[in-house]
Amino acid sequence: MFLKKWLQLLVLAGVVLGLVATALVGIAAVLIYPNLPSLEAMTDYRPKVPLRVYTEDGHLIGEFGEERRALVSIQDVPQDLKHAILAAEDERFYTHGGVDTIGILRAAIANVTAGGFKEGASTITMQLARNFYLSREKTATRKLNEALLAIKIEHSLTKDQILEIYINQIYLGQRAYGYAAAAQVYFGKPLSKLNVAELAMLAGLPKAPSRYNPLVNPKRAMARQQYVLRRMNALGFIDDATYQVALDTPVKAKKTRQALDLSADYVAEIARQAMFERYKDDIYSSGMKVYTTLRKANQEAANEALIQGLLTYDRRHGYRGPEKQLKAPEGATDNTWMDEALDEVEAYPPLLPALVMTASPKQVEVYTKYGEVVVITGAGLDLVKKQLNEKEPEKRKLMAGALVRIMKLGEVWHISQLPKVEAALVGLDSEDGAVRALVGGFNFERNKFNHATQAWRQPGSSFKPFIYSAALEKGYTPATLIEDEPIYISSTETGSGQAWEPRNYDNKFEGPIRIRTALTKSKNMVSVRILQGIGVSYAQDYITRFGFSTKDHPAYLAMALGSGSVTAWQLAGAYAVFANGGFRVRPYIISRIEDSQGKVVDKSRILRAGQDAPRVLDPRNAFLMTSMMQDVARVGTAAKARQLGRSDLAGKTGTTNNQFDAWFAGYNPKHVAVAWIGYDQPKSLGNNETGGQAALPIWINYMAEALKGMPDQPMSVPPGINSIKVNPYTGLRSVEGEGGYYEYFYDEFPPADILPEPEYTEEPDPITPFPGHPSPGAGAALPAPVVTPASAPAGRVVAETKPVTEPKSQIDPRLAQPAPAKAEPRRAESAEARKRSPLQPDQLF
Repeated sequence: MFLKKWLQLLVLAGVVLGLVATALVGIAAVLIYPNLPSLEAMTDYRPKVPLRVYTEDGHLIGEFGEERRALVSIQDVPQDLKHAILAAEDERFYTHGGVDTIGILRAAIANVTAGGFKEGASTITMQLARNFYLSREKTATRKLNEALLAIKIEHSLTKDQILEIYINQIYLGQRAYGYAAAAQVYFGKPLSKLNVAELAMLAGLPKAPSRYNPLVNPKRAMARQQYVLRRMNALGFIDDATYQVALDTPVKAKKTRQALDLSADYVAEIARQAMFERYKDDIYSSGMKVYTTLRKANQEAANEALIQGLLTYDRRHGYRGPEKQLKAPEGATDNTWMDEALDEVEAYPPLLPALVMTASPKQVEVYTKYGEVVVITGAGLDLVKKQLNEKEPEKRKLMAGALVRIMKLGEVWHISQLPKVEAALVGLDSEDGAVRALVGGFNFERNKFNHATQAWRQPGSSFKPFIYSAALEKGYTPATLIEDEPIYISSTETGSGQAWEPRNYDNKFEGPIRIRTALTKSKNMVSVRILQGIGVSYAQDYITRFGFSTKDHPAYLAMALGSGSVTAWQLAGAYAVFANGGFRVRPYIISRIEDSQGKVVDKSRILRAGQDAPRVLDPRNAFLMTSMMQDVARVGTAAKARQLGRSDLAGKTGTTNNQFDAWFAGYNPKHVAVAWIGYDQPKSLGNNETGGQAALPIWINYMAEALKGMPDQPMSVPPGINSIKVNPYTGLRSVEGEGGYYEYFYDEFPPADILPEPEYTEEPDPITPFPGHPSPGAGAALPAPVVTPASAPAGRVVAETKPVTEPKSQIDPRLAQPAPAKAEPRRAESAEARKRSPLQPDQLF
């Protein structure tokens, strides 16, 4: 009887306490609920979406933001992911009203047992409430607010809307918000490509993203994944067979960059800097989109051409040896130590890091960064044959533990190496300046300095066409004969204490030579004499019409040999004037900017040739220069370009003194491309590494794709140009019955009928061949006589049937201006780099 009364009292006390607790909760709810925050952040869901950069044809090339995020609609979420999330986080999500009472009772028992708030009973809706509005502290007050907010959310949104926001909003480690972003970060794949095992691993992350991070704690991540799979099986989301397959499926997360459609990091960084100049830090969460002028096909061709060109150059100069030598730790019985070592080594596609396992003269076995064993034989060992056949053990560089780079060509693996040399390529439309391809170096992650826009280098002979163009306006013609003979300027004349005696590359001189032939063979002596004839001040002013600045090209004779400074971007814009018939178009790379809703907030202001672009060159001049540069691409220093099988290509090679820089700038009427190769800290590329040898192949491989499907576009002869038969030995008009060849002339500058007496003229303005030294002064002797068009002596013609070698500029680096250009500081955002770069923010649109 006594026991029964006590039981009744206990039950009564429990009921009373329950009623009191319920009353207290109810009172608290009445007081708190009206003061809960507005749900606008969820009902009008606008997550922090990063800035994204695209090509003109809509391919993603860059993403910049505080949070890695990729939005996905509930209809596109894999069913297995929904089931995995429910199994791991909230199995009764579709039946409760925001608060899971069964879950609360379970958590209450666990907390009473533990003596504190150790376990929650958060539903998916409650997690969203905490994520948007509350802290993560484990207190009763916060839990009550969380529950009330969850109820409020359930009254405002449907279950699918809540789950969609959760899938896009929840933090999953590695700066990834939402499952779509996490799929790319951890596995480098979209959600739709993940298997059940991988989806289960992602579903296990919300509980503790850092603790279960598969990159940091793979064992804990695997244990959590197996728990999720067991729950999915127990709840009937997957059958036993699927469960077993998922358990047996190996899952290895790899740290990856956000998946992009195309590699164009240098362009993405240009866009980011331009956006930052305008909008500052807001760009990283604004969801804005930048559409560039790139086209995927062009950019892919540029990427491949540049990498191939660098690796080909590198192979010509031999193997330098492995990057480092590693040893297995004592007691190592498997490949784990190699995995850990290779995890610290960056992969720079297409070069993959690998460790040598065994090496012999006929075979090398390596273990790659991605856990594969690759056996390399035959042609794949060509680069390292010498090292493999080294008989003295202490001289062998390739042995077990050597860190090497490998690449796959077709189906064959090759041992390769990271190039030390750099390169750049710019391709643009000549009619409006839209940049269709830009590569600023071998790999952006390895070297963020953009060699296409920031590297100011000497152009060498690729600058000669602008001097020749200036000469045409002074009455010179392609048939004008100029002496190809040595020039000597004494130390007295230079004022520097040292004489200047430029040379042709092969140290051969051909006497009187036609201007057309001189450009085709890139004769240095002729270029210097032409500059003497037209005047350096005139030439310096003339080149500004192509976009060059006088401060980058001081008025010295060395300018004739390309001693100034240019960037590949700037040179491409300059050559576009020749390509489009004389119009100055402005290279640009940003087409338009859209806000997060797709509204255009800014777009480029385009100047088109023949419409609103200013004419800066007589169309006859552009025609004659193109005609002469077509000879360069047919039988001159760029004759390799004939392999493209086109008749509309023109261009000019360039090689600076001591082969510090190698260039090729070329075009057809619709497209211009410039390729450059050189070292960051200028040094020789090596003997015979001329523009035609090192840079031209990059240009050819790019243009082969860029011009694919584009028909040949022969030039039309503009009004004011006549084709006249001339004597090849005198440059005079051929008389009836006399042999000769046809050449183009301005109407006002036809060939002479008779040979006049030679006239020796003085330089129209004071000159000095070198910067920083005085002019010779009044009455001082001038260099070798200048042959003017009106006084061209009889000469001879050298056969033009064989390709010739590009001459390097003969500029004494101790005297000539400027000294070989030094690379700018490698920080892409440095103030100095921005100041020197032609890509100021207001010039990108």
